[in-house]
Amino acid sequence: MLLRNREVLRQAVASAAAVLLAALAARAWAGLEAGLATLACGGFVAATSTALALWRYRRLSELSSRIDDVLAGGRDVSLDDMREGELSILASQLSKTLSRLQVANDELAAEKRSLADSLADISHQLRTPLTSLGLELALIRRDAPAGASLTHARDAERLLERVQWLVSSLLKLARLDAGVVRLETRTVDVARLAEASFAPLAISFDLADVGFSCEVGEGCSFEGDASWTREALSNVLKNCLEHTPAGGVVSLRAWEDALACRICVQDSGPGFAEEDLPRVFDRFYRGGQAGAASSEVNPAGVGIGLSLSRALVSAQGGSITARNAVDEDGHVAGARFDVTFFKLVV
Repeated sequence: MLLRNREVLRQAVASAAAVLLAALAARAWAGLEAGLATLACGGFVAATSTALALWRYRRLSELSSRIDDVLAGGRDVSLDDMREGELSILASQLSKTLSRLQVANDELAAEKRSLADSLADISHQLRTPLTSLGLELALIRRDAPAGASLTHARDAERLLERVQWLVSSLLKLARLDAGVVRLETRTVDVARLAEASFAPLAISFDLADVGFSCEVGEGCSFEGDASWTREALSNVLKNCLEHTPAGGVVSLRAWEDALACRICVQDSGPGFAEEDLPRVFDRFYRGGQAGAASSEVNPAGVGIGLSLSRALVSAQGGSITARNAVDEDGHVAGARFDVTFFKLVV
């Protein structure tokens, strides 16, 4: 510790230098015996002072290690080392503080689990009547005559699908918040990921007359959870679809560089309003252009898909950002989402 701790080393060198100078001065003024006596006494005092400093730094190191253990999830809040002295008082105060923080953390975790359980229960309770309602609407649509009744039945089915999607998304968010989602870490082929993410939306793209283009670099991959990443990417594609007018296109590009695997999704819609950009991924935030984004396929977003996407990507150590794409003239050419999965080894 003496060689690693520069402050203790400086103190030891300074003490040794002071003792040596005092011994030389004593020899010059009172002779060799006085010099040797001064050197012996000063050396003893310097060694004692250095040893005390080492002990104090060792105690501080132990306190630092205890804090690190607690921050890493440890539960040691023992007060057995309560004694007199400044370090003992500091240790006692730290133990009390850590104890209070752990109690507060436990209460917060319990509240999160309770909220997640409540949302999960509500979601499960809603699924049964929603499923029954879907069957009833299918029967009504089958028997409804052509005209307004059939149109209303189809609209009701679309709205029901949105409610079912919302319930499912809320349940997934609740599980993520509670920390009960177990993410796998395997090699994910981005070409297959893009295909699987688009597949559930293919019919919706056709109905909305929106094109889709996909360009993935050869061998592009990352380490993550394919299933949950597919969920996140599908939500991004769905958001782009909702904000792209008929005749537009949504493009997906993916490539891999020395630092990360990067996935870019861009649409040809109106893009984001500047005031909306900081809150694009906030839950239930729809933005000022939500009303203009209504379409026959999806009347309006509910502001939960992008939030779920960010939670799923962040849980895998990745990042997702949103900004406006611009053309060569600097005009907004649509919304752009960049998903990045950093490499563990560079």
